[in-house]
Amino acid sequence: MAARRSPSAPAPAAARPPGAAMSLPAEGEPRLLRSLRAAAAAAAHAASLGLPAGVAALARPGSSLFSWHPVLMALAFSLLLTQALLVFSPEASPLRALSRKAKVRAHWALQVLALLCALLGLALVAYNKHLQGKGHFHTWHGRAGLLAVLYAGGQSLGGLLLLYPKLARGWPPGKLRLYHATAGLVGYLLGCASLVLGMCSLWFTAAVSGTAWYLAVLCPLLSSLVVMNQVSNAYLYRKRSQH
Repeated sequence: MAARRSPSAPAPAAARPPGAAMSLPAEGEPRLLRSLRAAAAAAAHAASLGLPAGVAALARPGSSLFSWHPVLMALAFSLLLTQALLVFSPEASPLRALSRKAKVRAHWALQVLALLCALLGLALVAYNKHLQGKGHFHTWHGRAGLLAVLYAGGQSLGGLLLLYPKLARGWPPGKLRLYHATAGLVGYLLGCASLVLGMCSLWFTAAVSGTAWYLAVLCPLLSSLVVMNQVSNAYLYRKRSQH
């Protein structure tokens, strides 16, 4: 006769609905730790919005052709891409009450918008350099930015395997999600690195210095830490719990 499971015992991993593992790390955690996670998530939201707002005030989009580049890149890698990843966070997502399918759609919409902003920002700065007769991608910021945009495009194409599993030709969905999340984290960190390198440019440092500069750099660093924690909890914790 099969043993009956206590109502208070956790459901087996196979019986949990898709996306339930995303909330596993919060179960059994002290209230203080959960509160710190929520505070960090709120700070990441504020940082992802604050940086593009500050860059827009500094660049005054429309004042020159170049002025659109920093604004579009900050929108892409600070606001849109951060929000696309935080959609799945059990602490930070504003869509926690929605189904995982709805979250996936929101993730895709934000990801596509981020990629379009990044491509347009890259095209405009390249055209501006062409008009001024300057070389392309001679700085670490330029190289990292180019790599981040190309990587984001490839990552978006890779995400099609999750939307259309038949294209994966037998790859387990769990592994595809793991690879997509891990590769997405690498691309996100690359985009944040490009933003930080942009803050070291002559254009930015000529207008921002001292405490304001450190606060600006803190924005992508804080968001990166929150996203890294989210991905590691969602996948590494789940992998350990299955053994």
